[in-house]
Amino acid sequence: MSEKRVIIAIDGPAGSGKSTLAKRVAERLGFIYINTGAMYRAVALWALQLGVGLTDMHRLEQLAKEAGIELTRDGRVLLNGEDVTDAIREPHVSDAASQVSAVPGVRRALLGVQRGLAEQNSVVMEGRDIGSVVFPDAQVKIFLDADPAERARRRALELQDDAIAVEGDLRQRDERDRGRAEAPLVQAPDAELVDTTGLSPEEVEEVILRIVRARTSNGKGAKRHDEQGAVRAD
Repeated sequence: MSEKRVIIAIDGPAGSGKSTLAKRVAERLGFIYINTGAMYRAVALWALQLGVGLTDMHRLEQLAKEAGIELTRDGRVLLNGEDVTDAIREPHVSDAASQVSAVPGVRRALLGVQRGLAEQNSVVMEGRDIGSVVFPDAQVKIFLDADPAERARRRALELQDDAIAVEGDLRQRDERDRGRAEAPLVQAPDAELVDTTGLSPEEVEEVILRIVRARTSNGKGAKRHDEQGAVRAD
């Protein structure tokens, strides 16, 4: 593959391992890691802080357009200059983000931002609609999935919560993500399905890297961007 930017799109439902694997692959290749879910979480957090109703689509769209979101190379998330990395992982924010991300205006507002982040950089971008909507022409498309019970177990460990309760929440979120009218969670026709059930992060990483090599001409990846500090979305 020539020295051109490469886009690796990783999609899948909650708990499938997208964030962990996208970070690992980005580090291995020297690409920029972009978590689009963090953008929706940041907008949701801001809406909650301001008391904006999650059904107020016009106001939510405005917040998405106005939000100053910064994703740093070390994985921190800044909202209007404030570090909200931990805050956006709170369960109530996650639930709000699932609702906010279903608002068409919010998705449209962040779509351009997401595409802009990859204009000059080779990236590993993860989310729900990267391969199907954000970058339908991405060179590499991966759809990660896992058994619902396995996804619930992973998320429960992360949240230190009960796996049964978490599984119920995940199923509801899956229904919202797959059933929304705007950019629903789907596997792109040309995406490689990777079932992570029972596999370690190291094993899944190697599977993805093999797919990357198979889908690029020489497997060396694009020019590294180690000098890149933060990726801004404001």
